[in-house]
Amino acid sequence: MEKIIEIKNLHFRYENGKKEVLKGIDLDIGKGEFIAILGHNGSGKSTLAKHLNAILVPTEGSVTVDGIDTADDSKLFELRQRAGMVFQNPDNQIVSSVVEEDVAFALENLGVPYEEMRKRVDESLKAVNMYDYRLHSPNLLSGGQKQRVAIAGIIAMRPKCIIMDEPTAMLDPQGRREVFSAVRKMNREHGITIVLITHYMDEASRCDRVAVMDKGRIILDDVPSKVFSQVDMLKKIGLDVPQVTELCHGLRKSGIEISEEIISEEECVEALLKLFSEGGK
Repeated sequence: MEKIIEIKNLHFRYENGKKEVLKGIDLDIGKGEFIAILGHNGSGKSTLAKHLNAILVPTEGSVTVDGIDTADDSKLFELRQRAGMVFQNPDNQIVSSVVEEDVAFALENLGVPYEEMRKRVDESLKAVNMYDYRLHSPNLLSGGQKQRVAIAGIIAMRPKCIIMDEPTAMLDPQGRREVFSAVRKMNREHGITIVLITHYMDEASRCDRVAVMDKGRIILDDVPSKVFSQVDMLKKIGLDVPQVTELCHGLRKSGIEISEEIISEEECVEALLKLFSEGGK
């Protein structure tokens, strides 16, 4: 798979800081991938995310996004057009009093012609199912709807990659489902690379790949079923696993032979039905 992000021996410490936050991270992300990065508070996952569009730059090592070295100040504007960032609180990204004007804000600053801007605004709002709200005030929207508007504003810039730093952390379950569904759709239908920083195991389990951070290092990096099969290791560093994975882990400890790599309810039901049918023979 062709790479869009290359992180090599990344070390980072804040200015005048004695503590090293990132400790030699190596990570490659392919074009069109949907990767979740997990870690408890203080593991360094948000610090890592901020390196992907040069909010922070390495103390040592390098980060390259679509061929651009993030430490190259002369390429900062170009970099941020290719790698958009979505934060926890959508209110911090919404700047206009009308939804479509907010989505168009960055495009106006870029000098995009009106007809092209109109097309991009409409397309991006449709991509996140917010087109019908284009003339509404963002202040009247729910948290999930606001976050989808914020995402639409990033999509309108036509990035190749979107970095999302816990975008559903402040949302209720319905809002979380709305945002994750919109992001998954963008990834599948438009091939946009998604880097999702999250502490929700159910979100991570639906990504293509999961990287787990602890104390500034990546300690696991694989497909979700392989990562979440490491139940004891994840719990040791303060992380949970999907409920069905924990159920299967408990069954295995009780002597029942069931896969350690089950991460969805459907897989769990299928495995249990198979056990029952075999037991009834």
